[in-house]
Amino acid sequence: MSVTRLPLQAEVQLSLRDLAVACGISATRAARLVRLGLVEPQPDAPDRFSSATAARLRRMLRLRADLGVNFAGAAIIVDLMERLERLEAELTRLRGQGWTSIA
Repeated sequence: MSVTRLPLQAEVQLSLRDLAVACGISATRAARLVRLGLVEPQPDAPDRFSSATAARLRRMLRLRADLGVNFAGAAIIVDLMERLERLEAELTRLRGQGWTSIA
């Protein structure tokens, strides 16, 4: 049996218009969120956005639609959710290395 390795795929880069379409909003609204600093472009390509940014924006839009949270509040909530996910992943990794208690 032979295992063929597939080449790693590069991160998907979205234009502002693509980001807007992916999130179901207008390009004007997406541009406003960028100007407000609530959505950040790629550091090395200020006119490009990652798929992770699109997922983040969709979460923010869901919080706004479902709970009535304003965009600034939604950005803070999403930041905290992402931080919690990273901490949970780190805890899982440490437990896998034999750590059972962290004092």
